[in-house]
Formats: sequence, C-alpha cells, structure tokens
Amino acid sequence: MSYEWQRGDYTISTDKKRLDITVIHSFLTQAYWSIGIPRETVEQALKHSLSFGLYKGQEQIGLARLVTDYTTFAYLADVFILEPYRGRGLSKWLLEVITTHPELQGLRRWLLATKDAHGLYKQSGFVPLRNPERFMEIQDPNIYIRSSTR
Repeated sequence: MSYEWQRGDYTISTDKKRLDITVIHSFLTQAYWSIGIPRETVEQALKHSLSFGLYKGQEQIGLARLVTDYTTFAYLADVFILEPYRGRGLSKWLLEVITTHPELQGLRRWLLATKDAHGLYKQSGFVPLRNPERFMEIQDPNIYIRSSTR
C-alpha cells in the first residue's frame, strides 16, 4: 500500500512507481555519503526500502529512504531536497511525514547518520546516541569509487 500527503504544490508519496531514478541517482552520485554510487545500487536500495519521494507536480525534488522492519527498527538514509527547493520547510515536512507514518508507529529505535544536518533532525526528535559504546560498524566509505575503477 502506498500513501500520499499534499501541501500546496508539493506531494510526498511512498509509491515506488513515481520515483525518478535518474534524479535520485544524479543527486546521490554527488552526495558526500555516496559519491560515485552505481545506478544499479541505487535501484536495489530503493527496491528494498520504504521510500518517500517529494514532488512538485510530477517533478521529483527530494527523497528520504527508510530501511525498516516496520515493527522495531528504522534507519533513515539518503535524505535530500534539490538545491532550488531548499529553504521552504520541505525537509521538516518530509521528516514529519516519515516519523508520523501510520505503519511506523511504535518503533523502538530510529537511527540515522549525518555530517551536517544535526539541527534539522533534532527538530524531529533525534538525539545523539545515548550509549555510543554499544554501537559498532563496518564502514567502507570508498566502496563506490573503488568498484568503479575495476
């Protein structure tokens, strides 16, 4: 089941058929967290996630992707608003829609990683890890760059 929210000329939709892979890939391949990401990787990530596309009319202007089991856990990733549409409160609205989504209520933990948008996420209730010593990771920040040179 897909959902839609409307605010003026803007729509947020979870309908995967509306996603513009070209727009999404074009942004993500330049984003600090996914430089050089292959299109096929973007397609697979979207296929296996709950995606929130943000549109002005039919044009995709933003995205947020949630990796979740819909019951206990969600990881928020790939959040962006295209440059010409920033400063209009759209990212706040996008986060509001995501955190109040009817199928995501009662989750025990929401996570995300950000380099520079802490203030935005704080407005939606995100805080620094209470016990960071409990978390571990395997991270390969250059995986897309390395795999493209093979």
